[in-house]
Amino acid sequence: MAKGRSRRANDGGTARAAPAASDSDRIIDAALACIARQGWRRLSLADIAAEAGLPILRVYRLFSSKPAILRGFFRRIDEGVLAAPLDSEPDERPRDRVFDLLMRRFDALTPYRAALEVLGRELPTDPLAALAAVAGLLRSMRWMLEAAGIPGEGLGGVLAVKLTAAAYLATLRVWLRDDSPDLAPTMAALDRRLRGIERWYGIGRTRESAAAAAT
Repeated sequence: MAKGRSRRANDGGTARAAPAASDSDRIIDAALACIARQGWRRLSLADIAAEAGLPILRVYRLFSSKPAILRGFFRRIDEGVLAAPLDSEPDERPRDRVFDLLMRRFDALTPYRAALEVLGRELPTDPLAALAAVAGLLRSMRWMLEAAGIPGEGLGGVLAVKLTAAAYLATLRVWLRDDSPDLAPTMAALDRRLRGIERWYGIGRTRESAAAAAT
């Protein structure tokens, strides 16, 4: 199996006040709470505004639709995953770097598992929202590969992104049922899926290889 999951750096026990949530974050969190409680299909923007304790005009100014709120959520998860650099060795396999990033992503998604279970059932019945979610997923996976040093552009890069998205979705189904303390079943499923597509990560040279060839 790929190396163990990345962990957040210890802050030395120093207590820090959490920054106040922005209105965008309040809206995203309210939407996820409503989704977990009442589902996606019956959810309205007015429901989300009430849950967030904000005027609906504020929701209108920040997000044009429910799918736009989902895109904001995906972007927030992306930013959380990409915020800390990977602690990787120079000769580490690209697959291991992708593994660490995707496990970091599952960690970030943990507080929203109930909402994600509902979305998994109900989004397929909303074609426009489902298309927006797929587009957001592919964008996220491209950034995960870029962070791992794997170019996500060109024919080979696009294929690698799509295969990684498929591996992620298959593992997501395992993660949603995984109540183990160390997420061992999730890690095993992700490692197995990434091993199956690892050869596609070599279609284009990684940035490390390209830099070595240029010197």
